[in-house]
Amino acid sequence: MKQAIIHIGLSNPKSPLNVASVMRAAGNYRVDRVVYTGERYPRALQRNPTIPKLSRKVSKDIPLAQVECLIAAADRLPIVCVELAENAIALPEYQHPQNALYIFGPEDGTLEQGIIDRADAVVYIPTVGCMNLAATVNVLLYDRLAKSRQAIDHNELIRQSRDTNNTVKLR
Repeated sequence: MKQAIIHIGLSNPKSPLNVASVMRAAGNYRVDRVVYTGERYPRALQRNPTIPKLSRKVSKDIPLAQVECLIAAADRLPIVCVELAENAIALPEYQHPQNALYIFGPEDGTLEQGIIDRADAVVYIPTVGCMNLAATVNVLLYDRLAKSRQAIDHNELIRQSRDTNNTVKLR
């Protein structure tokens, strides 16, 4: 069976901590690529070069690239915007496509209408109020995993995923 292609697109993110947390989520959920637009993130990195490394080794092989246009970066993948938009599909009701570019808006704004108009689907997470960017990415990716039919050897996954300080077992 062909492996799914999953990309994350971030529209003009501003926080290096959020982007690092998105990269960690990308590694945890086996995302292939993360792209972003805008200048705020690179500028913030220059101003704060000692940002803690939150992404960890799980994301070390995932490319993070700045792009001019998230739509062009879709490279024929279905585009799924995650946004608090009227008439969006509630995430619990959404069926994820096999392959997708998931596009998230900035921490302090919204996606451009042009991106929303080009999307194959627009989903929202039915919370009261808006969520942090990295938290939103984590919830979306977990929902995708939870709804997948992927066969998993759970004990092997646990052994590979936990750190050296955790060797607990259920008896």
